[in-house]
Amino acid sequence: MHIHILGVCGTFMGGIAQLARAAGHRVTGCDLNVYPPMSDQLSAAGIELISGYGEEQLALAPDLFVIGNAISRGNPLLEAILDQGLPYVSGPQWFAEHILQGRWVLAVAGTHGKTTTSSMLAWILEDCGYAPGFLIGGVPLNFGVSARFGESPFFVVEADEYDTAFCDKRSKFIHYRPKTAILNNLEFDHADIFADLAAIETQFHHLVRTMPRIGQIVTNRGEASLERVLARGCWSEQVGFNDPAGFHAKGDDASGAFALYEGERLVGETTWEVTGDHNRANAVAALLAARHVGVRLEDGLAALSRFKNVKRRMEVRGVAGGVTVVDDFAHHPTAIATTVAGLRRKVGADTRILAVLEPRSNTMKLGVMKDALPGSLVQADRVFCYGANLGWDAASALAPLGDKAVVRDDLAALVADVVAVARPGDQVLVMSNGGFGGIHGKLLDALAARG
Repeated sequence: MHIHILGVCGTFMGGIAQLARAAGHRVTGCDLNVYPPMSDQLSAAGIELISGYGEEQLALAPDLFVIGNAISRGNPLLEAILDQGLPYVSGPQWFAEHILQGRWVLAVAGTHGKTTTSSMLAWILEDCGYAPGFLIGGVPLNFGVSARFGESPFFVVEADEYDTAFCDKRSKFIHYRPKTAILNNLEFDHADIFADLAAIETQFHHLVRTMPRIGQIVTNRGEASLERVLARGCWSEQVGFNDPAGFHAKGDDASGAFALYEGERLVGETTWEVTGDHNRANAVAALLAARHVGVRLEDGLAALSRFKNVKRRMEVRGVAGGVTVVDDFAHHPTAIATTVAGLRRKVGADTRILAVLEPRSNTMKLGVMKDALPGSLVQADRVFCYGANLGWDAASALAPLGDKAVVRDDLAALVADVVAVARPGDQVLVMSNGGFGGIHGKLLDALAARG
């Protein structure tokens, strides 16, 4: 089959392209901006890339057009496909029908931690000899790629609740029909497509409705929203985590100690490189999901000792002038608070944290959560916010932080402000769900030039 993918350079659609190629299909694709690193990955996989969405691409005459959810009505190529009545399908639907069909799908859903937990789960299965396939919205450092076809029936997928495509406003994960599902947490997000938390809970309920009786749901017992979801109907086995009476973890960030408990019973211990209570909870969920396919908890714990985390999750990008620049994907206030708190525990109370924030997600751009930002940043010593392209006044929103917060609409000015106050020993924590204009390199270069 020849498929032509619209929006091929996104993480999800680029992953689908690589999986389709690995499955033996001819794959071509287009995007508005074709650039590294995704363009390099796709070209290396033998996928022909076209820049833009010109109607002339109809001449490729693929068997099927696969439409990413970044493609909206008014896109010239999409309009031409519709006008000529050509066959098309959404990315998640094609993925489900051609890659996931007949496989044991392990889906990881939740507002936060999907990428990390999916990476942990895929690595546990890999380390224990299960050779899984996976599609993850980031790059697990143990694998170096975000998607792999795999050599077994097992497939781990990061199950996103964002909508499917212009023609299908259900959440992507409705298509995946997992046999094992992790419900990690659930709070309001994606204000551009969901009216409120109840609307997202309905989508999670629809996911639960697709699961078989022999399936298993690994659910966070500390989340009232997930309890409401499951109370609406559940036909699969439930296993809880983050529950003092059930499965939970204890640990120490300084030593890397990790202990798994079931109630008061110690199940097993290990040491690992990852920090934070949230990541220990993520790991418990991954251990329980892996157990559903046959991995012993003790073997899963041993695998976690070799887990290397995910690119752009508390990733040290470099040190210059004695200042460490750390990159993290955090963009929701809850994730920002967790990330800052995790770094604070790691470096201690005496080390300064300079938080550099780009409110870039659709939800953040709408300003729905702007009032929660100051509270999420209280453990940072200084805050630098990039305020360009927002529909709200970032300076006013961060006013509760007083003079420790600075907002700039110019990236060069923001870099200059950070460099002016940074001193040896500081941690510069950059948080964004995008490239942030290459600010990490700009900061390191400016710090190095300062001497």
